[in-house]
Amino acid sequence: MHHWTTLAPLAAAAVLALTAALGEVPWLLAGSGVALIAAVLAAVHHAEVIAHRVGEPLGTLVLALAVTVIEAALLLSLLIAGGSGMETLPRDAVYATVMIITTGVVGLCTLVGGLAHREQTFRVEGAGGGLAALIVLAVVTLVLPDFTITTGVGTYSRGQALFASVVSAALWGIFVFVQTVRHRDFFLPLDEDAPPHEHAPPPSRRQAVASFVLLVVALVAVVGLAKVLSHPLEELVEEFHLPRGVVGIVVAMVVLLPETWAAIRAAHANRLQSSMNLALGSALATIGLTVPVVVVSATASGLPLVLGLEPKEIVLLATALLVSVVTLGTGRTSMMQGAVHLVLFATYLFLACVP
Repeated sequence: MHHWTTLAPLAAAAVLALTAALGEVPWLLAGSGVALIAAVLAAVHHAEVIAHRVGEPLGTLVLALAVTVIEAALLLSLLIAGGSGMETLPRDAVYATVMIITTGVVGLCTLVGGLAHREQTFRVEGAGGGLAALIVLAVVTLVLPDFTITTGVGTYSRGQALFASVVSAALWGIFVFVQTVRHRDFFLPLDEDAPPHEHAPPPSRRQAVASFVLLVVALVAVVGLAKVLSHPLEELVEEFHLPRGVVGIVVAMVVLLPETWAAIRAAHANRLQSSMNLALGSALATIGLTVPVVVVSATASGLPLVLGLEPKEIVLLATALLVSVVTLGTGRTSMMQGAVHLVLFATYLFLACVP
């Protein structure tokens, strides 16, 4: 266990306590932002330690649930604390997650891998199934609300929202079962000559218990700091005259930071299969778990929720998924695919800031 992963949750909790005592002091708000990112990174690390201890498939569930708690906490904190216009925040965050992963993360991994190793391979069986599930979940969650007629454009009725939540969670659960039990070989490296991925020995029970305690501390700190930073973040976006959707991008980037870094490192080490597993797994967990939690919480609290994307976003989403089908359909990548994905990612970011 690294020293920083022990100190980060404790420091985040201390910053949260100081903020509660002193109020929104500028220097303390800056420290809260740093502490929030550190707590997210530490929480994912401790979730991975616990996952390594309990093994598969429970390990995957632990990590996915930890990330879901972080993202759902950030979204709900901003949704409850925010005023008008925040009803689109969950949609913006989920859309941002899908775009960041399918264009940014996949683009960086294939570009870095292509520059270092010219060509890389992965199993189409696993990536294809994961991408198919992602396409269905993205359409059900982000596109169909614009075309239903029970309620207004972009919204689901309570029954429709709950149905979308159930099928999203069910499809994610099926994917996890296929990935960890039924067809685990679909997600293992295709090339037997590829360098092996050395795993650290399983942590002891004492280490796992310590990680569990620190994970709880980190998650509590993340929830508290997200609530503290909600208003300053909104004010910052308004000061720079940026669209509210930028808040969703910030939330998605914070949550995806650990897994993005891990995926890029794996691609550079010629383990593109691991990169694709991380990328697709993160995107599916975001829709399959975060959306049901947010929808159920918002419905129970009577909070308005808009899920349907605007026409421009639908075009970008369709383009990203189409390009992903081409890239992930061959099982081989080079730097060209990475460049295409990154150009689309830059287009997404630019139009999000300058609509």
